[in-house]
Amino acid sequence: MLKGKLLDEINRLLAQDRDRVSTARAIADAIRREGAYRWTGLYDVDIQRGVVSNIAWSGAGPPEYPTFPLTKGLTSRAIGEKKTINAGDVTNDPDYLTALATTRSEIIVPVLDVARNSVVGTIDVESEHSHAFDPCAQKQLEECAVVLRALWSNRLPTKE
Repeated sequence: MLKGKLLDEINRLLAQDRDRVSTARAIADAIRREGAYRWTGLYDVDIQRGVVSNIAWSGAGPPEYPTFPLTKGLTSRAIGEKKTINAGDVTNDPDYLTALATTRSEIIVPVLDVARNSVVGTIDVESEHSHAFDPCAQKQLEECAVVLRALWSNRLPTKE
């Protein structure tokens, strides 16, 4: 089991008897607070339907694109490459889907189903600061993605 304050909190939240959306919302809040980020979202990736859908978010408002084609945005690269996309300056990235005009950096961390070698979800974090996600922040978010596999493999109840 991975260690660290945030990872411990995520493991604690996953162990509680709550529905999937409430659990995801609490996890998004925890990630946002830990990094003092402006916005954090957790997304389902449905390869068969070709869509990415928000499960929960934490920040000033809901996602601009709660559901979008998996061929769009920085998310499409994270899914296609099965690796983290860390855009230090979104104003220079043609794949960035503008959600908030003041976003300067975004990181998309895929959650992998190792047995199927596929992406089942993503962690999406935005900041108003350029290059907000240094190697330590990226590593921590990637460790979160490993722990969060349980949110997809367990398929907690979806009702709120």
